[in-house]
Amino acid sequence: MVPLSVLDLSPIVQGGSPGQSLRASRELAQAAERLGYIRYWLAEHHNMTGIASAATAVALAYVGDGTSTIRLGAGGVMLPNHAPLIIAEQFGTLEALYPGRVDLGVGRAPGTDQITARALRRNLGGDIDDFPRDVMELMAYFDDPKPGQAVRAVPGYGSRIPVWVLGSSTYGAQLAAALGLPFAFASHFAPQMLDQAAALYRAQFRPSEHGDRPHLMLGLNLVAADSDEEARVMFTSVQQAFLNLHQGRPGPLPPPVEDADRALANSTSGPGSPLSKAVVGGPDTVRAGLEAFIARYQPDEVIVSAQIFDQSKRIRSLEIAAQARDALAVAA
Repeated sequence: MVPLSVLDLSPIVQGGSPGQSLRASRELAQAAERLGYIRYWLAEHHNMTGIASAATAVALAYVGDGTSTIRLGAGGVMLPNHAPLIIAEQFGTLEALYPGRVDLGVGRAPGTDQITARALRRNLGGDIDDFPRDVMELMAYFDDPKPGQAVRAVPGYGSRIPVWVLGSSTYGAQLAAALGLPFAFASHFAPQMLDQAAALYRAQFRPSEHGDRPHLMLGLNLVAADSDEEARVMFTSVQQAFLNLHQGRPGPLPPPVEDADRALANSTSGPGSPLSKAVVGGPDTVRAGLEAFIARYQPDEVIVSAQIFDQSKRIRSLEIAAQARDALAVAA
């Protein structure tokens, strides 16, 4: 059976605080570890009042202290925001603390607006067009130092932390393939180019010291509950959040609504919309949806994401998804 991992944005719910969100994220990672998920990744976003994971490496250190086996990673660090050396030091530190458990997914988007991007960098010298060069520089810091090398990542050098390329288009797919790196596609919020990106990555992959075959991980919004009706209501928090974001009014994660109107569903979950691949429902529906998604796209791994307002229901959603995974493994 295709393994499952978890992508978390550490959502700040309406009426909540960043501290509550980070503690909830650690609890979520502990549940994921107990349930046999492979990885727990946090995403970098800035100036977003509904997301607590801006200082991604710091948050991962807190999660790592509360877990023991699950892999920890960034899904991802937005590399144009940072000097590669800084990220190498941060994740080298995580690897020193939690050896053999650290991944680093990198993306070329800013993860924020242009005003905030300027505040992050003090200037706009970090250009997305430099992304391939920055990825190679970052990986070099994780390698053994070369004779005469003047700058080292300490901690970090010699750690060979696995680097993943993230993407929502064919650009990331082509770069990951050219460098022989694993590729994670953001089909949980940008599914429009999924088919093309997956095909390009597999066709153009060049074996490297980092892997002898392509490894494709796909993002999937998955909201599971004990009934289809309960899951659909829970999912309205995600739908509202996406709609608010696309209307230029991002904010804390709203509570679910019982009487969601058709416009909300059509704008976020209809064909071609950001959440069109989402799997939402009770145990049987989730199992069928997960099976269909895997059969259709043949990923090597699926990373599930769910911004669920209630923490206990968020953990319950992971439990049901894990049960679906196990049932499909038995059936196979």
